[in-house]
Amino acid sequence: MLILSTQEREAIDANPWFASLSASLRHDILRLANVRHYADGDFIYCRGDPADDWNAVASGAVRIGSSSPQGRQATLRYVEPGVWFGEVEMFDLKGRPYDASAHGPTTLLSVRREDVHAILADHTEFYAALLRLSSGRMRQLYRLVEDLTTKPLRARLAKQLSHLAHSYGKPAGERGSEVRIALRLPQEELAHLIGCSRQRVNEELKLMERDETIRIEPCGVIVRNDRALRRIYEPAG
Repeated sequence: MLILSTQEREAIDANPWFASLSASLRHDILRLANVRHYADGDFIYCRGDPADDWNAVASGAVRIGSSSPQGRQATLRYVEPGVWFGEVEMFDLKGRPYDASAHGPTTLLSVRREDVHAILADHTEFYAALLRLSSGRMRQLYRLVEDLTTKPLRARLAKQLSHLAHSYGKPAGERGSEVRIALRLPQEELAHLIGCSRQRVNEELKLMERDETIRIEPCGVIVRNDRALRRIYEPAG
């Protein structure tokens, strides 16, 4: 039986892609999904593991990363509540291309590969829906590559902080405009996300803090002025 908290179910239902599906397709996906709980740091799967299921984050966050032969970890992205992931490798049968672990206590919905195929047999609309999902992922990848090659570090950092505040933001203090990024985020991991060194991220964060755009906390950031962040990465034409 699928058991989610009210907040977890709302996160799944609020995802624009999932909400675009027909009621009967959404019902069958949820009917065949299993709920899995992970503690902070638990591996969900490792690079090279068989892609036996398709997942969605109901609560918490999933850290997508990679490991070097020397054991050095690199964070590539975080998957936020409501987002489905892992469908591409489930079909190409070449194994997982990255590591996935829980970032904080995390709940996932998981649909087995054979059940995904059963849903496809019953709902032809699911084919186009999965293509839309993969297309959206590809567009995100193109934008990331474009940002890495065309935007200066300050703009990339501002864009990443704004995105994280939107995905994981919680009100901070009495000033309603301030948002705490409710994600444990060491500066080294933030550096991985935007493709630079921790030292350079630290320098830029301090400059943004001096400008009262953000406030730095231990393993975290409060966004004090999201409009100022947007002006950095989306300057007026």
